[in-house]
Amino acid sequence: MSHIRNQVRIIGNLGADPLERQTNNGKSVTNFPVATNETYVNEAGEKVNETQWHQVVCWGKLGTLSMELLKKGMEVVVEGKISNRSYVDKEGVKRNVSEVIAFDFLLVGRKQAEAA
Repeated sequence: MSHIRNQVRIIGNLGADPLERQTNNGKSVTNFPVATNETYVNEAGEKVNETQWHQVVCWGKLGTLSMELLKKGMEVVVEGKISNRSYVDKEGVKRNVSEVIAFDFLLVGRKQAEAA
């Protein structure tokens, strides 16, 4: 039930191949960016295409699976939750990050992506 309170589903294209790494305590984590596009007509009657980028985080086996199946350009559905965190960068500046912590993903239009 707790997943209902913070749940997101995005449908978009991978902006890069998934990248897997190990945390300091040895856990496997995989990250990849997903672009979602929205098209609308503005007040001047011009067609506008707006792209939003979402950083996706997959832990453990889901991350390993994403490394095997996902490639840059593929269309994917990602289900997960929004996570906000902050960190201090190398210059000592506090940075805020919003990420999608994935529970699951689904390939969409796989044949198109393989042809590319």
